[in-house]
Amino acid sequence: MSNKTFFKQIGGSHYKRFKISPAKFIMENNIPYAEGNVIKYICRHSFKGKELDLAKAKQYIDFILETNYEKKKHSK
Repeated sequence: MSNKTFFKQIGGSHYKRFKISPAKFIMENNIPYAEGNVIKYICRHSFKGKELDLAKAKQYIDFILETNYEKKKHSK
């Protein structure tokens, strides 16, 4: 994918202010879906969704904690 594709944004301009788009960073580093959403919402919260985007990031962090770490706690 070209850099143009990563900076083609439909519905706003909140990602265009970054040197590296969150999508490009996430995809090029093979970051899993939930972690990628945390990055996305944290990057844009002050320009778009404010507290709602932080709540969304927190929800994905909670999902990661429950999915990846709760099982390990209970298996000890």
